[in-house]
Amino acid sequence: MSETVQMSARALDHGASWVDPLHDGPEAYRTPEERPTLAEAQAWCKQLAGSHYENFHVATFFLPRAVRPHFESIYAYCRVADDLGDEVSDVRVASRLLAAFGDMLDECYDAPERSRHPVFVALRETIVACDLPRQLFLDLLIAFQMDQIKTEYATMGELIEYSRYSANPVGRLVLMVCGYREEPLGLLSDKVCTALQLANFWQDVVEDAERGRRYLPAVVMERCGVDEGQILGRVFTPEFRLMMESLVGETRAMLREGSVLNGLVDRELAVSLNLFTNGGEAILDGIEAQGYDVLRGRPVVTKAKKVLLLMGALGGKMRASLGGGRRR
Repeated sequence: MSETVQMSARALDHGASWVDPLHDGPEAYRTPEERPTLAEAQAWCKQLAGSHYENFHVATFFLPRAVRPHFESIYAYCRVADDLGDEVSDVRVASRLLAAFGDMLDECYDAPERSRHPVFVALRETIVACDLPRQLFLDLLIAFQMDQIKTEYATMGELIEYSRYSANPVGRLVLMVCGYREEPLGLLSDKVCTALQLANFWQDVVEDAERGRRYLPAVVMERCGVDEGQILGRVFTPEFRLMMESLVGETRAMLREGSVLNGLVDRELAVSLNLFTNGGEAILDGIEAQGYDVLRGRPVVTKAKKVLLLMGALGGKMRASLGGGRRR
């Protein structure tokens, strides 16, 4: 019997007097009545990461083995919070679940012995080992709460502000886990993370529209002569192409400005960061190769391109192993 199943089975042996703060959420994320051990909690986070995002394991493979559990606990926190917001159809219930998750985060910092959810049992170990500030985790919850009430954006500035909460904290947590706390590096990471967030928005225009969300800035649409009906109607015009070309160009410039970071960290971390920045470039290349027509289908990174990215990362890891040391 797996550790995760054992943990769930023990919880069923208890009475129903205790009320799980996440009882209205997805069943897979409900809190066991009995606190899991650290090993069980870390196994739960590792299993969650592996079952939801294969690229996560590809990226973390290139990091030192000792820090991988920390990345898995951070990913699990992000994954569960994101799903509490996105996988619950009732906005009021989703907002309540996210608020409860925030309370559980506070408990993890202020009274960790009371934490029962595997995310927070594992995350506590990461917080202490890496001295991670609470605010970065709270910022992520702000983004998920924003998703419940804000479904369209007027300006690029609003999108950048959203990315400050939805994406940038993850990059800063990655740096801190790897021992980097300098603000200039954090600012470069913010550029990369914001650019990756924007690249995902440009890639998912139709999918987001079908979910009632629009991340294309209204000001840019108006300036280029594009209206919202074109998105759901999938009406591609020269004006839409011009808009997407401008957005992709601005995003690519931001990504390249931030990627200076990759040359300022140790070689092992640089390999993973290069994999992410190259992946962002590949998304933007895919949009460009499609003639900027994101309305006819979601641009994807081809398998051949993924193989090339992976081969490049493997070569980088080998060079890092041979070279060693930090670039400071």
